[in-house]
Amino acid sequence: MKRVLTAVVFLIALLEGASAGAASGRGGSVEGQVDRYLQSEMRERRIPGLQLAVVKGGKIVMLKSFGLAELPHSLPVTKRSVFSINSATKSFTGVAILQLVEQGKLDLNAPVSRYLSDLPGPWQGVTITQLLNHTSGIPDIISQKTSRLATGDSPDAAWRQVQTLPMDFAPGERFSYNQTNYLLLGKIIDQLSGQPFAQFIQQRQFDAAGMRQTGYGDVHDVIPDKAPSYRFDADGKTLKQVTDDFPAMLRTGAGINSTAQDLARWIISLQKGALVSPAGLAQMWQRGRFNDGKPAPWSLGWPAIRDKEYRAVAGIGGMRSAFYVYPEHDLAVVILTNLAGSSPEQMIDIVASFFLPELRSVSGGYATYRLREQANVSGFERLDEKLAQLKKQSGIAQPSEDELNGWGYRLLGAGQKAQAVAVMSLATRLYPDSFNTYDSLAEVYEAAGERDLARQNYKRSLALNPLNTHAVERLRVLDQASAQ
Repeated sequence: MKRVLTAVVFLIALLEGASAGAASGRGGSVEGQVDRYLQSEMRERRIPGLQLAVVKGGKIVMLKSFGLAELPHSLPVTKRSVFSINSATKSFTGVAILQLVEQGKLDLNAPVSRYLSDLPGPWQGVTITQLLNHTSGIPDIISQKTSRLATGDSPDAAWRQVQTLPMDFAPGERFSYNQTNYLLLGKIIDQLSGQPFAQFIQQRQFDAAGMRQTGYGDVHDVIPDKAPSYRFDADGKTLKQVTDDFPAMLRTGAGINSTAQDLARWIISLQKGALVSPAGLAQMWQRGRFNDGKPAPWSLGWPAIRDKEYRAVAGIGGMRSAFYVYPEHDLAVVILTNLAGSSPEQMIDIVASFFLPELRSVSGGYATYRLREQANVSGFERLDEKLAQLKKQSGIAQPSEDELNGWGYRLLGAGQKAQAVAVMSLATRLYPDSFNTYDSLAEVYEAAGERDLARQNYKRSLALNPLNTHAVERLRVLDQASAQ
């Protein structure tokens, strides 16, 4: 562990020096601004290593590597470093399904029972579309408590068990992200393509797009140039290596390893119509609908980020890898990291805004970044005034509640409790009707030893949402502590 911690210290020093170079050298260019921003995020989020690719106009216009791929030996990230993309794998499964549709082998509106037999009765009427956009209501083979197979390490036993469970809700009524949907899609690809889904996707996507370093695999496989994944322990200080274990039957949902360059090549192939037709691509990226006609969070294998201004669809995996495509602006951004919990999806709009500045008027991430930079220089007092000045000067959107929440918790994890209070307090003023802002502020106050202020804000949170069980539990704990 000492070697790992030494590597982290080395990484921070390396990023500090690189940031100074970007600021003094190419800081005014788009590439220099992106460098400076990503190095700032790597310090803020304590990310060991990161890869970036930007696609614009059908070409890779920026390909960069930052930090360390492997900590014990201080091995740098290069363009050949391979990262796990986790659940972003589902986007590839969506493409595979559309390819079968275009071959005339599959109907998206057909029930799953048309292609798979011996399924539980309640599952049989679920459509292929409902599997793809997580509105099926089918129970999850993965335990929500442990994030592992509900029966432990036996995929076959888990598959048998999940078929005995009741439906979570009627198909099309709600959204519930789960892995059973994509297990079934894998079985359908096996059935209709006449080959294992991994082979079908290898041939029809990886090989077709020239993705020479991309494939399926986990901890049980030898993967050349693979960067290990890390996460911070519960104490927020100790780094541990993550063990990725993806059972073969679930690899339509997670299990691909790739590079930013390979993913950029794949996106270019998609946009050029080399993998599916333009009409098929438009269909795949169309946001789904619930039975009542309201929009669902996902399209066909891709999370839908925005519909109207600066529409974006995404692949997001393991809070460590993500890519966004902006179809109307011929732009895409890929960010891969080796830190679970780094949430690169929160950075992509900001990177995109350096190439598409108008995006800053609808996405608040850039405002959060600018406000954070100012606070780090001039202090965390009067954040409201600093934000108002930034918005007046630049016409940028307001930071979102989630962005402020994430910033506040990162400060808390770094031991900067007063700064975390300042950020969480700002969130309550910007979003006074959100129970979660008060709950988060209360949690920070509690961590800072301010029990009375913690109680006040937990109670405010409960007033807005009486079902907030976290606030109920924390108030109980605080009351018990006071009684002792």
